[in-house]
Amino acid sequence: MHVRKAVSSDAGELSALLNEIIRAGGTTALETPLSAAEFADWFIDGEFSLVCHVAEHGQSLMGFQSLSLYGDPPKGVADIATFARLNPKTAGVGSALFPATRAAAKELEFINATIRADNVSGLGYYAKMGFETYDRLLQVPLQDGTPVDRIKKRFRLDARHHATPDA
Repeated sequence: MHVRKAVSSDAGELSALLNEIIRAGGTTALETPLSAAEFADWFIDGEFSLVCHVAEHGQSLMGFQSLSLYGDPPKGVADIATFARLNPKTAGVGSALFPATRAAAKELEFINATIRADNVSGLGYYAKMGFETYDRLLQVPLQDGTPVDRIKKRFRLDARHHATPDA
């Protein structure tokens, strides 16, 4: 699997990938499909997008991971979003993407992930990547009114946290 920065011409394939996940339901807080132009604005080159990486296998994009500043997060914090193709499902997409995203986030203190509490695979993925739970948003309604908690996890990037004491 090859990881690279997303470019505008990826927006059509990536919006189709994301829209399939949205239609399947149950894992993303996004509930309305995005056009290719909306996708590019949200994830690749819009005002709030910091970086977006894609995982390629052969001629197909298997998934993407983005960092953004939607919703005016605190200074030094960006939000992460990770999506992998449902068909064909390919293991290791998120694990392949995260090192590139982490490297691009070197100026940040934290990466924030907000995951639906019913998204078991998403919660497991972020825990595996080293994200720690720090908050829970209770009963956030979906478009149909169904309340679903959101789990907030963060990954600490600052060097002080990763430094080891001298022996």
